[in-house]
Amino acid sequence: MALLACTAVVILLFPAVARHPRAGLPVRAGLVLLDAAMLVVVGLAVMRFISGIDDMENLVAEFSPFDQAVALGAILTLIELTRRLFGVPLALLALVGVLYCLFGENAPGLLRHTGFTLEEMVEVVWFGFQGVFGLPTAIVLSLIFIFIIFGAVLQGTGAGDTLIKIAFAVAGGSRGGPAHAAITASAIFGTMSGSVAANVVGTGAFTIPLIKKRGFTPAFAGAVEAAASTGGQIMPPVMGAAAFMMAELVGLPYLQICIAALVPALFYYASLFITVALEARRLDIKPIPASEREKITRTDILNAMMFIVPILVIIGVLLTGRSPAMSGFYATVSALVLGFINPAVRREPMRLVRAVTQGGVAGSRIMMAVGAIGVMLAILDLTGVSLRFATSINVIADSSLFVALLVTAGACLLLGMGMPTLPAYLIIVLVLGPAIKQLGIEDIAVHMFVFYFGVLSAITPPVAIAAFAAAPISGANPMNTAVTAVGMALSGFLIPFVIVYDNSILLITGFDWPSFLWVCARLVAAIWMLASAVTGFERARVPTWSRVLRLVAAVLLVTTFPGTQIAGLAMAVVLVVLASGTTRRVATAS
Repeated sequence: MALLACTAVVILLFPAVARHPRAGLPVRAGLVLLDAAMLVVVGLAVMRFISGIDDMENLVAEFSPFDQAVALGAILTLIELTRRLFGVPLALLALVGVLYCLFGENAPGLLRHTGFTLEEMVEVVWFGFQGVFGLPTAIVLSLIFIFIIFGAVLQGTGAGDTLIKIAFAVAGGSRGGPAHAAITASAIFGTMSGSVAANVVGTGAFTIPLIKKRGFTPAFAGAVEAAASTGGQIMPPVMGAAAFMMAELVGLPYLQICIAALVPALFYYASLFITVALEARRLDIKPIPASEREKITRTDILNAMMFIVPILVIIGVLLTGRSPAMSGFYATVSALVLGFINPAVRREPMRLVRAVTQGGVAGSRIMMAVGAIGVMLAILDLTGVSLRFATSINVIADSSLFVALLVTAGACLLLGMGMPTLPAYLIIVLVLGPAIKQLGIEDIAVHMFVFYFGVLSAITPPVAIAAFAAAPISGANPMNTAVTAVGMALSGFLIPFVIVYDNSILLITGFDWPSFLWVCARLVAAIWMLASAVTGFERARVPTWSRVLRLVAAVLLVTTFPGTQIAGLAMAVVLVVLASGTTRRVATAS
């Protein structure tokens, strides 16, 4: 019934007729009737599912032509609503999956399967417990939904405005100024928001103009916000609600997921900070004068409690042994109560009601995407595509684990393009995860690997949804913004490989101090090499040959062989020393 309710919410709030405001009356009436028919079909299909649960559990269910028709109609409705909400990529994948299941027996070569009837397809996709009503939907309903509402309530209380002000006050003394503040604010916002694009628009509307005002280029200003908002999804404790899904899928306590995600996320943000600092130095941008910086007041500190206390409630409830869902419930209640600290909320309490409503709408949107993912997962399992992909990955891995991971990373970037964080992570880890696990990699490392690349698809061309959201605000070309964002976030593309090859960075598996300190030292050096190569500046301009060697050194530093790691570190030291010597000679000559 929850799926039916979510479908009704989406159809009522995002009707087809809204996309065709200038259409004639007959067309508009037809679109309204189409939406009504879709809702009726989903209602009938849900009722048939509920009435046949006992027979399905006992494996004696039979599906009449009527059952098959309404189930197919409901599946197509989910796909259409997913297209309406999230665009073409995810909906197209699901539709291709349905067509492949029904007609794939005529496909060429390895893609050919034995053939399935409509009854066989709907039995698995709709009437089974591994399709639309499978594990992803169950986890969203029982766990994720409350955290989506929690995030909406936090934003509705106005805590975000205070956090942005505090971020600007803290970062005002650095050369990066507003850019560093934007990174901090986006890290905080991104972790509770499941949408990178929403985070970019929400914080970028304020931060991007200020970054440009300080002298950064429009493309760089948009890229800072895009890369920082994308990174918010990998920053604990919430990680765009994916942390809770990961805990369920991996079978680890939620707090352990947060611990595992913390160090890699800090390195990612350190790389953004360093890149901004070097770019500011290259452009000779000075820190904001003390008289113009934001000042933190008692009121700001009090308002910050609207965000800090609910996060502490989550951790505290979990430490008592209660479930993540219960911690989300208490955190949401605390956020609602603390929201009255804000005078604007006291004047207009309906803001909180609207925030809860917006959370419900956001949850309904996610349900459509998760339903479409359930369609794909069931079809992949039914047709055996997942098994064939896993076999292919294993064949590649026999010759090179690195190449197998590289192929998987590319698949993650393709599958994640244009999708919100949670659906992107779900489809990638459930489709590609089993193939990587067969390579003998720790479960948590597998999930972190695919999660990182799924998240980074938000800034990877050609789709780059975060860059396309930032570009109109900054006034830059979207593709230039995307390319600049990828350059800033290069460390994010290396960190997943480090996670796989050296689990000590996760702190919870394969940990020992020497390995941990060594991998941290290598990552620090790699991040500096990447940042200086991308900006073309260190203490002075870095020549082209040095930028190329810095990229090579960064790659060597994250390889698995001690010899190449040491060679990369030695190369990094030599390049820094040479650059320092050049700077001193130029200064002496001047």
